Amino acid sequence: MRIAMFSDNFYPELSGISDSIIDIAKELAKLGHYVDFYVPYYSKKDFHKFNVPHQELNLGQNISICRLFSLKYPSPTQQARMVIPTFLKSIALRKNRPDIIHTHLFFGVGMEGMVASKILGIPLVGTSHTPLTEFMRYSFLGKNFFHKSGLKFVSWYYNQCDFVTAPSKGILHEMTMHNFKRPAKVVSNPIDLDKFYPVSSDEKSQLKKKFNLSEFAVIYTGRLAEEKHVDVILRAIALVKEQIQSVTLAITGHGTAEESLKMLAKELGIGENVRFYGTLKVNDHSDIYRAADVFAIASTAETQSLSLIKAMATGLPVIGINARALPEYINPKNGFLVEVGDYESMAEKIIFLFKHPELSESLGKGGLDYVQQFSLDNIANQWDIIYREIITSINYSKSDKDKNI
Repeated sequence: MRIAMFSDNFYPELSGISDSIIDIAKELAKLGHYVDFYVPYYSKKDFHKFNVPHQELNLGQNISICRLFSLKYPSPTQQARMVIPTFLKSIALRKNRPDIIHTHLFFGVGMEGMVASKILGIPLVGTSHTPLTEFMRYSFLGKNFFHKSGLKFVSWYYNQCDFVTAPSKGILHEMTMHNFKRPAKVVSNPIDLDKFYPVSSDEKSQLKKKFNLSEFAVIYTGRLAEEKHVDVILRAIALVKEQIQSVTLAITGHGTAEESLKMLAKELGIGENVRFYGTLKVNDHSDIYRAADVFAIASTAETQSLSLIKAMATGLPVIGINARALPEYINPKNGFLVEVGDYESMAEKIIFLFKHPELSESLGKGGLDYVQQFSLDNIANQWDIIYREIITSINYSKSDKDKNI
């Protein structure tokens, strides 16, 4: 089948959404499907921020990428682009008419996909990846405006879809509270288990040297933005240092909060214990997980967190905040939950894992077992079934209506 994927977020922007849909597209292509991406155009400067060549991705014969004119938009990655919908994309879709349209997000590109599905009569699947309230904190229209009307718009948008998915129950529940009524299901983002996997203690030691990490290292990876609350992890590490002086904290990624976090580390007296790596290359990104001993996340905005899933796949015990979707993925077999902003409890859990290496290893194995269900082939097969069922159901409904005319 031919699948048209519309996303307001794509390579080279730092994004779990982008990584996820690219991985799924490649896996769907292996199953013999064709995937056409409709995504924003990014400037040369956006590519340079990631230290990647200013050239289009080559994802194979079965995958094409169409870039849509876009404008710069404020975001924590300082890379986001905004597409102003023209509602003319249905004209381009007539040439390579898709069997199904799948929109990721609900802004300009998402609106293009939704309108194209209506004009051409093509089934529409929508995936809600992130709470609107978190997106809109960066809006020029103001947070209060979207607090009142944003969720209603999101629910209206996804009510136009034939089927809706999200990576956690919480986000579907939030929409349901605002009149969302369409058939829906939780479908996880995938993890490439060929890239993220545990290593032996000897290999871990070598990787620690590569990244200049101590014998006991905590890691956070992802955007450095206000809603990620990385400051909570820094404050926890300051307490951990009182008992484990050599502890190191590895932080990867970039964003608007980076400079303030560096200043806070110095103020807390842990400047020498914290390593800011920026955005790493693909191989280094997976290696730094394997060099660490514990993964920590304090974000209040996660609808799943691919960083969390990657940490589990690497065999790390995890510590997360009891907020949004994190409690759906963190359980007693793979890690610990602490309350929002409670850096003291986070510090206690980190120290506890340091003092109990056998439990740390057991939680790491529990996480590794848990994430097997999110493998690329498993998630791609789920999408294959969903697409086929929707297409069959809608074609049957059309046939049934024709008979009654």
